Amino acid sequence: MKVLVTGGCGYKGSVLVPKLLQAGYNVTVLDIQWFGNYLKPHPQLTVLKEDVRNIERIPLQGVDAIIHLASVANDPCCELSPKLTWEISALSTMQLVDAAVKNHIKQFVYASSGSVYGVSDDPDVTEETELKPLSEYNKAKMVAEAAANSYKDKILLQIVRPATVCGYSPRMRLDVSVNMLTMQALSKGVITVYGGNQIRPNIHIDDITDLYLFLLKNKIPGTFNAGFENLSILDIAKQVTSFIPAEIKITESNDPRSYRINSDKLLSLGFQPKKKVNDAIRELIIEYGKQRLQDQDGFYNIRTMKKLLQEEA
Repeated sequence: MKVLVTGGCGYKGSVLVPKLLQAGYNVTVLDIQWFGNYLKPHPQLTVLKEDVRNIERIPLQGVDAIIHLASVANDPCCELSPKLTWEISALSTMQLVDAAVKNHIKQFVYASSGSVYGVSDDPDVTEETELKPLSEYNKAKMVAEAAANSYKDKILLQIVRPATVCGYSPRMRLDVSVNMLTMQALSKGVITVYGGNQIRPNIHIDDITDLYLFLLKNKIPGTFNAGFENLSILDIAKQVTSFIPAEIKITESNDPRSYRINSDKLLSLGFQPKKKVNDAIRELIIEYGKQRLQDQDGFYNIRTMKKLLQEEA
């Protein structure tokens, strides 16, 4: 089976692609590689350095399934260039689904975001909960979902709304809550918590990447929440300090996003998560101790994006 993974050199893709190869899939990765390429060569792997906006250059012949991870990730990067965000995250998604249908591709897995729910006091935010996106990132994801859903009668469509992902990847991200707070404790001995009471759902990177494989095999269409630990930012910081002696400093936040997601629909299909936030923290500590993880600019999307846009200007 031939699988195309867009954004496959990214944080999730760098963990997902080796799992796909180990499972016997023939994989083509399409990625602009703004953040580099950490994938190791493999006889069943083709890596193309290409912009997902160039739809006509994406090789779709013979592809059985697409896992669409490519997007401008996180709120600061999207606010930096809203036009780029809408082109990559929304317009390209619509064009890619349309091209997939025209090329008779059977399956399309879209990585949306749990943040499309915005702010909600509901203790059980299910897939039927009204979407109230607050930022360009959230809004682009919501529109991309709607565009993809317009083709659901023509292709097996699976939309995943992941929680905030945590844990180690060769292409690391240190701008997501668990990873960021853990690195602050390791490198500075001080954790800065903005607000602290906001509730955020979390999912380990091994679980979200296992989920994409699960969906490839279990061809059940639909939209699925994917998050298994709803924790406040302050609770995450306290979990970090249970492993690393560090001071917690609380300051004001301008980010009101707070929601708990319910993933019972996914669990009812037979998918079971294997790891927790504590596992991610422990693994990051181990990688830091082995000097395979460092606090560097390339692991913060906003810092890299600013440099790229300055160079382009």
